[in-house]
This record gives sequence, structure tokens and C-alpha cells, in this order.
Amino acid sequence: MRLHRLEITAFGPFGGTQTVDFDALSTAGLFLLHGPTGAGKTSVLDAVCFALYGSVPGVRQTPGASLRSDHAPVGTSTEVLLELTVGDRRLEITRRPAQQRPKKRGGGLTTEKAQTWLREYDPATRAWTGLSRSHQEIGEEITQLVGMSREQFCQVVLLPQGDFARFLRADAEARGKLLGRLFDTRRFAAVEERLAELRRAAQQQVEEGDERLLALAHRMGQAAGGLGVVATSVEGRPGDPGLADAVLAWAAVARTEAREALDIARVRLDAAESRQAAARGALDAENDLAARQARHADALLRHERLTARAPERDRLQTALDRGLRADRVAPALGLRQDAEREYATAHTARERSRAQLRPDLADAGAETLSALEHRLREELGGLEAARRAERRAATIAEERAVLAREARADDEVLRDAADWLSGWEPRRAELTDRVEAARDAAARAEHLAGRLEPARRRLAAARRRDTLAQDTRAAEARLADARERRNAAHESWLDVKSRRLEGIAAELAVTLSPGEPCQVCGSTAHPEPARTTAGHVDRAAEDAAYAAYTHAEETRTAAERALAVIQESWSAARAEVQAGGAADAPAEAEPGVGELALQVEELSRLHAEAHALAGQTHTARETLAHAEREHEERVGAQREAERRVAARTSRREALDREQSALDEELARGRGEFASVAEHATRLERRIALLVDATGAVRSAELAAQRLKEADDRLADAAYRAGFATPAEAAAALLREGDRREHQQRVDAWQTEAAAVADRLAEPGTAAAAGLPPADPAAAQTAHTAAERALREADTALAAAQERSTGLAGLSRQALSEVRRLGPLREEYGRVARLAALTAGTSTENERRMRLESYVLAARLEQVAAAATARLQRMSSGRYTLVHSDARSGGKRAGLGLHVVDAWTGNERDTATLSGGETFFASLALALGLADVVTEEAGGVRLDTLFIDEGFGSLDEQTLDEVLDVLDSLRERDRSVGIVSHVGDLRRRIPAQLEVVKAREGSAVRLRTGGDALSG
Repeated sequence: MRLHRLEITAFGPFGGTQTVDFDALSTAGLFLLHGPTGAGKTSVLDAVCFALYGSVPGVRQTPGASLRSDHAPVGTSTEVLLELTVGDRRLEITRRPAQQRPKKRGGGLTTEKAQTWLREYDPATRAWTGLSRSHQEIGEEITQLVGMSREQFCQVVLLPQGDFARFLRADAEARGKLLGRLFDTRRFAAVEERLAELRRAAQQQVEEGDERLLALAHRMGQAAGGLGVVATSVEGRPGDPGLADAVLAWAAVARTEAREALDIARVRLDAAESRQAAARGALDAENDLAARQARHADALLRHERLTARAPERDRLQTALDRGLRADRVAPALGLRQDAEREYATAHTARERSRAQLRPDLADAGAETLSALEHRLREELGGLEAARRAERRAATIAEERAVLAREARADDEVLRDAADWLSGWEPRRAELTDRVEAARDAAARAEHLAGRLEPARRRLAAARRRDTLAQDTRAAEARLADARERRNAAHESWLDVKSRRLEGIAAELAVTLSPGEPCQVCGSTAHPEPARTTAGHVDRAAEDAAYAAYTHAEETRTAAERALAVIQESWSAARAEVQAGGAADAPAEAEPGVGELALQVEELSRLHAEAHALAGQTHTARETLAHAEREHEERVGAQREAERRVAARTSRREALDREQSALDEELARGRGEFASVAEHATRLERRIALLVDATGAVRSAELAAQRLKEADDRLADAAYRAGFATPAEAAAALLREGDRREHQQRVDAWQTEAAAVADRLAEPGTAAAAGLPPADPAAAQTAHTAAERALREADTALAAAQERSTGLAGLSRQALSEVRRLGPLREEYGRVARLAALTAGTSTENERRMRLESYVLAARLEQVAAAATARLQRMSSGRYTLVHSDARSGGKRAGLGLHVVDAWTGNERDTATLSGGETFFASLALALGLADVVTEEAGGVRLDTLFIDEGFGSLDEQTLDEVLDVLDSLRERDRSVGIVSHVGDLRRRIPAQLEVVKAREGSAVRLRTGGDALSG
């Protein structure tokens, strides 16, 4: 990379535009950049860095700082232009940072965005070609060509000696940070971090698996708590290799004892079942005898009571007949009342339901009550067919009412359909005409659109034709003027040329010297040289006249070309206007703009009208389609209504037949009772009590939902029964308790009469009356004890089965977890060893070097070798830089740097060097680092380097040796710029770039030898 030219405008301390010619400075190979403090020496280097990377070196890039010069006048943009060669490409980069400028309209300032231009010089055409104006594209292109990032460029090309002096004295960690930035070893650090992440992830998986295994062991200990096994926690912690074996061994012992306990529980259950069966048989025998004895005595007493209650039975029957119509609403109303009570008293329902049971069932469990409920339901199921017949009879009555309503609705449908269909044909014809009219309008609009666009083009062409006619006249006038100027310039040039030829002898006489031969005659004697006259014309005047003639000729040629272009465009416009005319129109007739505008306006109006009418096509089609769909729906509805009328007649006949069959079924179902509901109601009451007892726990959760459902069912039942509101149905309905009581008392009287007669005639009842009194209480006590023992044995068996099953499942889970953890432990071991090796914490890594440090140590060794070649020359062969990978104390090894003193033969730390020795050691190190980084960046040649300060600490002899080393860089066709205040360097280095500080801003002056050129 070689720098050629740098232009700085309104940048840093430079208020105007300053140009630095690096080609002139590089001719000497070594040049000096000097000036007073604060003049802007470092700003020149900042401008180079800004041009390449869009920012200044990091140490000078203060947040919020502006690159614009405070000396720059308003309206002058801050800009840096750098011309350089990279490889075989000559490029020009121009950058403008974001800056404020005056607003173009009004007062105040506005912020102008940053801008960048990249151009390339083409030797074949000797012209610059624009490549890009994108910040991102240019940045990627420059970084790729130079092969270095901004940080590497600032460290390698703009050599900051203070940084390398600190590098010499720094510890391994500080050296690692600098070398890591220069050689970009982030990928090796990323490998270390990735391995560490994999190790942490694998360790977490193993620990989580061990925690799950310990949790399973704890759950197995809880499941085996009732056994003789001591359920202690398993020894170990997450990560122990022996944890799995301990858990599996303990699980095997627990499963064995659980199976033994299960076998014992089964034997005990069999014995309890046998004892319970024997007690059940004895209890049934005693209950049967006591029941028969009680039945005989009760039959005699009941016969006397029946005779006394006959008048009351007649009164109750009359009350039941009055509420018969509302009986269909009674179930829904009862459910509504029950749901409301359930919602209000959900927390006390269980105790109340128990209190309503018989004393022997008050403490019974849910299983016993459920079993008794199932037996009663089986008995009630025998009456279900007759009850369904009763419900079906009521449904048939409702269905007949529905059929009547449907018949009235279908009559209305038929009448409405007939009325609508009577006017269908005229409406259909009207809608069809609308669709046809819209279609015709669409075709007309398409035709007009085809005529409108050419008319518009003709109008535009006519307007261009008239405009170009005016331009043609103006171009002809300019051509005439250019021809006159060209002729005048030609005559003037010929006149000047003629006058010069007349005085050419005097012009040649000026070049004569005594003794030198004449260019015309060859004579060495010049007795009478010609003299110049007052009207003599020299070569410069002739060249100026010829230049004026040439310029006039170019102006005439350009005017002719412009006229030809305008005439060609005018002819094309005329041809376009004539081409769009009518076929029978005369060729010379060219319509005017007004005429064409009227045609376009008329066509636009007709097209708009046709387009508007055509726009109704979709609406007309939709209206017709909707009417046709409605016609189909009306015809379908008419046919469907007729079909329903026929089907309804058949349905009525079927209902009549079904009602006759139901009457026979009800007669059979009532039997000896007044109705089927008499026996069913009694069973339902007992079942309801049992259901309340077993379902009281769940009633609280379902109370709200049941209340809503009861409201819906009550409203539906009232509507189906013919009531306008549920309140009207409730007013006509007996309370459920009263109705049940009346019906039960009437049914009970009739049932009682038949039952008493049957009971007195039973042979077993009469025989039992002659036997000794039965003792069912003793048998019940024995049966209760046997059932309690059976329940306990069953509970123990269930617990043993649950324990055995649970332990078996947990053992399988533990075994599966152990198998899954095996590969994870192996993977964790491999990853942990590799992560420790790359991190330098493993015992296998003897020098405790991280992977990144190992790579950087190899780079540092290359840098030390490259730096030693120059350091030995600067120090007259005394010092040599060597790389050391020895450990220092407890720190890791790899990035040590020592200097070997040839005078003593000892190797010592670089921190022991003196100030001057430190300078040329750091300079050698910087040059060596530049060579290594250049090779690392792909071998990009660095033809221009800058060294900033540090020469003041050198004595005269050492300064000569350092300058010799720097001057030797010219052998590689390099140029080195030294930034320094040292006055002795101004005498030693002839090529200089001086930065001069002034009130209106700094300026640069180029000095080569003894000359000075202002920038």
C-alpha cells in the first residue's frame, strides 16, 4: 500500500484546504513531519486513518468530539481525500463526516449526513471511474484490499512508539490483549469458551440426572414407609459415580419386602370374607323371622286404621285431580327449588341428608349407601316401562299441539310463496334487461378506451411539436451566431499567424549567440540581427488566437449537433401527430393542439359515461342471481311445505295408534295399584334420600350450574305445558311435598287395603306368629363386626398392592434414569478433560497455557525474530529479543519477552532497558510486528509507514544507527515518515513536511532539499 496524495479541508486544525504530496516526500525514502505543539502533525495521520476507515484512531476518538475545524468558514464542508495504490489498483477515497451546514431556505443549521465516494483510475482510458457511494461497501472493500482492520492499521502503519514501550514492560495479560487485537485470535478464545460451555452443560445434565435419581430414591422411601425396611436417604450427592448402584440396591430390597406384605394381606382378606358371609346368613335369617312376626301383628292394626281413614282418602283424591294439569311442570319446578336450596345450603347438605336416613344407615359409608341405592334402582327399573308409557302419553299430547302449530305455519308459507311467485316473470325480464345494458356499456367503454389513449398521445405529441418548433428557431439563431464567431476567430488567427511570420526573423535573432551558427544560414557571424517592431506577435499570442479559433469551432459544431437533435425530435413529433390522424385526411393537414384537446375531452366524456354504466354490471348480475336464488328458495319452500303437510297427516294417524297401545300398557303397569307412580314414587323417595347422602360432597361444586340448568328446564317445561310463564304454572301446581303426601296417602290407603288382605292370608306370616320372638340385634352386631374386619382387610390389601406397584414403577424409572446417565457421564468426562486442557487448568497442560495464549506465543516468537534483525543493527549487535514461555510465579506461561545482552551474555527482562534502549527496542519491535502482521494479512505490501515521536531520548550515535536502519527500508522501496520535535532531525532529513500554526488555521509546507512549497 502506497500513499500518493492527501487533501484535507476544514478538518481538525486545518481551516482551509491543504494538500500533502506523498509522492514527492517518498522520493527521498525518509521524510520528517514536524511542527510546533498543537499545529496538527497527528491530525495529518488522523486524516489518513479517517479516509481509509471512516474514523480516527481509537485513542483520539473522544465520544461526542467533532472532526470539523473551528477555523473553517461557514459553507465549507469538512472533507478528506486520499489517493493511494493497493496492489495494482490506484484508488481515490473521499469522505465527509456528518456535519452541520446552513439551511438552503430560511435561517439556522441542518445536519448533513456522512458521505463517502470511491473511485478507481483506469490507465487505459486515463480516467477515474466511480465504484461506490455506500459506506458499508466501501468499508468492506478497503478492509479486504488493505488486509487489516482499523486497529491493526493504527498499530502497524501509524507506529505509536509509546504503545510499544509499554508493550515491552507489560505483563503476559497486557501483551495478550494487544496481540489478540492485531492477529484476531478471537476464534481460539471462542473455542475455549465453547468447550467451557459444553462442559458446564454436560455437568448440569449429570447433576440434574443425579438429582432426579435421588428424588426417586426419596419417593421409594416414602412408598416403603409402612414396611420393615429402614427408609433412610441414600448415601451420596449429585455427581458421585456410586450413587446409581446404591439406589438400585436399596430399591431391590424394598420391592422384595413389598411383595411379601402383599401375599400376607391376600390371605387375611380371604379369611375375613368367609367370616362376613356366615354373619350375613345368620343376620338375614333373624331379620326374616322378626319381619314375619311383625307383619302379622301390623296387619291386624292396619286393618282397623283403614276403616277410620276412608273419608279422608276421598278428600285427598279431589285435591290431586285439581293439580293434574300442572303435574308435567312439577319435575322441573322441583329441580329448580332443589337447585336453589342446594346453592344456599351446600355446606350443611351432608349432615341434613344423613339425618333423614334410617338409624341403621346413619353411619354407613358411601359404598354401602350406593349398593343399597343400586338395589332400589333395580326394583324401580322394573316399573320403568310403565313410567315411560305415562311420559310418552304426555309427549304425544305435546307433539299433537306442535303438529297443529306447524300446520298453521306451513299454511302461511304456502300463501306467501304463491303471492311472491305470481310476480316472478316480469321482475326476471326487468333484471335481465339491466344486465344486457351493462354488458353493452362495457363493450362500448373498451372501444372508447382504445381510441382515447392514441388521442392523448397525439395531443402530447402536438404539444411537443409546438415546443420543439420554438426550440428549433432558437437553435438556428444560436448556430448562426456560432458560425459568425467561428469565422471571426478564424480570420483573427490567420491575421495573427501572418503577422508572426512577418517578424519571425526578429524572433530567431533573439536566440543567436556570438560564435554560434545561425539556425537559418549557418553563419557564425551576426552583423545585423533583426529587431522586433512594435507590432510583433510572439508564439504565445499566436497560440492564444488559435485556441480561441478552436474553441469557436467546437462551439459551432456543438450548436449544429444540438440543432440536428432538436430537428429530429420535432420531425418525430410531427410524424406521431400525423400518424394518428384519419386515413382519408390530407397528408399536409396537421391538427392544432386545441382541436386535439377537444377530441380528447369528448372521448373522455363518452368513455366515462360508458364506464360508469359498465360498472353496474356486477351489481346487475348479483341482483339477478339473488332473485333467481330467491325464486329457487321460494319454490323449494313451497314444495317442502306441501311435503310436510302430507307427512303430518301420516304422523297424526301413527300417534293415534301409539296412544291406543300405550293405554293397554298403562293398564297392565298399574296392576293392583291406583297408578304406576304410587309404587315408583315410594321407591324414588328412598332413592332420592340415598342419592342426597352420597352426593352431598359434590353438590357444592355443581350447585350454581344446576341452578342455571333448572331455570332453563323450568321455562321450557312451562312452555311445553301451555303456560305463558313459570309463575303461572307454579300457581296451578301443588307443592311437591303436598302432592307427594296426598298421592302417597291415597295410594297408601288403597295399597294398604290390598296388602292387609294379602298379608293376613300369607301362610308364612301366620306360622311365624306362633314361634318365639326373634333377636336381630345380636345378629346385626356380629355382622357389623365381620364387615368391619372385611373392610380393614380389603384396605390393607389395597395399600399393599399400591405400595408394591408404586415401588415397581419407581424402580423401573430409577433403572431407566441410570441407563440414561451412563453416556452422559462419559461425555462429561471427555468434554471436561478437553476444556481443562484448552483453558490451561489441567495437569496434562504442564505450562498452564490457554489455547489462545499458545497461538499468540507462536506469533510473538515470529515478531521477536523479525525485530531482532533490526535491533542488533541499532544496538551495534549488542541486544537480541527472545520469546520466553516460562511461568512467572502462579501466572500462566506463554507470552514472556526478554532481551539478551551480548556484552554480558545474560538474558534479562525488557523492563530493565534504559530510555534510549527502550526506544530503539520498541522501534525494532514495531517494525518486526509490522512485517508479521503484513504476512498475516495476506502479504499486502506496506510502502508507507509513520513513526510517531520517541527520538528525543537517543544520543547522537544511536540516532545515526536508528536512522540508518530506517533508511535501509528504502531497499524494499518503502518510505518512512518520522513525526518528531527533535531539531537535529531537521538537519539530517532533507525531505520534510512542516505543519505551521496560525490564527486562521494550520497549513502544511513541503520541503525537498532547500525548497519549500506551501500546501
